[in-house]
Amino acid sequence: MAQTQLEEIASRISDLNKWRDIFSFHGLEISNGAHQPGRGNTGDGTPAAGEPRGLQPPDPSCAIPVPLLVPVDAGGQPISLDMAMGLRKLLLGKVSHVFSCEWTKAHFRFRQPCSDLAYGLEADKGGTRAILMAVQAHIIRHLLFGRNTAETHLERLQGVGRGEQGEALAAALTELLWAAGGGGRATVCLVTTATHFVPCGDYRADSFTERIQLFEFWEKAAAQEFISDHINCFRGKGSHGVILFVYSLLFSRTLERVQEDLKGTATPLLKLSLGSISCTQVCPGLRTPQVPIWLCSLCGRHGVLFSTNSLLLSCWRAERVFHLHFYNGQQEQIKPTQLTIDTHSHHWEEDQREDTSSPGKRRPPVEMAIRTKWAGATVSWNGTEPFF
Repeated sequence: MAQTQLEEIASRISDLNKWRDIFSFHGLEISNGAHQPGRGNTGDGTPAAGEPRGLQPPDPSCAIPVPLLVPVDAGGQPISLDMAMGLRKLLLGKVSHVFSCEWTKAHFRFRQPCSDLAYGLEADKGGTRAILMAVQAHIIRHLLFGRNTAETHLERLQGVGRGEQGEALAAALTELLWAAGGGGRATVCLVTTATHFVPCGDYRADSFTERIQLFEFWEKAAAQEFISDHINCFRGKGSHGVILFVYSLLFSRTLERVQEDLKGTATPLLKLSLGSISCTQVCPGLRTPQVPIWLCSLCGRHGVLFSTNSLLLSCWRAERVFHLHFYNGQQEQIKPTQLTIDTHSHHWEEDQREDTSSPGKRRPPVEMAIRTKWAGATVSWNGTEPFF
């Protein structure tokens, strides 16, 4: 009888361990979302007395799908508590701050393959758009000018299939990480199946930072091949792909060099405002590009202006009358926006014919941005309703 009871107890303990492993594997023991009032909680999101910090009610939105998790023995270096705290301080200012739901859900997702906007990433409203549009600029550069092809026209971009989308994304991410590493190294961050450290102090767990594995590369081609092999870890739903890329950027640069870049200021890279997080740094090098692609910030909204003519910036004749395409990733944009730029028209005559007495008369920000490069140029929207 005693033996039977012991076997039953052992069986129940085994079941408990099994479920504990399952919940731990899926990251359900911790949360980065808002806490709901209830037992074990003070009602304002603060852990109740005696409740361990970091062990919060689970948030299903933070659970990463199994196919997007790499095995713990895949190589690389596991993140440490010090590394995680360094990331938090640089990005959010405090180790107790965590990413909003908007950021945790953000990943690199393309428009429908082989469509009018097949080359474009979808960008939700919020702070992640700055990151997505910076990557978008490099995707367009790769598709138009980064390969040995004479097809540098919009139709070439529209014919992109799912495979080419992944290839272009891998090339864009690699290019940016390699540049962040000074042209000699790149670090890629992926999420593993295991938690690498136990949160302590003011550090607040978020269910994925604690599982980061760092993979370092000293050859650009090897880095791009690795990213290409794991591209779904950045573009898959639930992958936290945008955050992984930001982490990879910082580790490619190294946290120490990023601090030096900030000149010792305590201002975080990401700005918290009314519960949302927005990006405050856009690469100034993109203002004077080697190819005709510009990353623009227009009244706080980011987008990409580009030309399919590689000679636009090197031949003055090409700058008389030419086309620019604008893409901002918003769901409202369902077709390409082509603008015709005329740098030799008499725009002031057109201005005199317009009724300037009407209240609220103003130019679209896209036009104003174009005129910072080509002063006095007229901009035709070719039937598209101008947007602000």
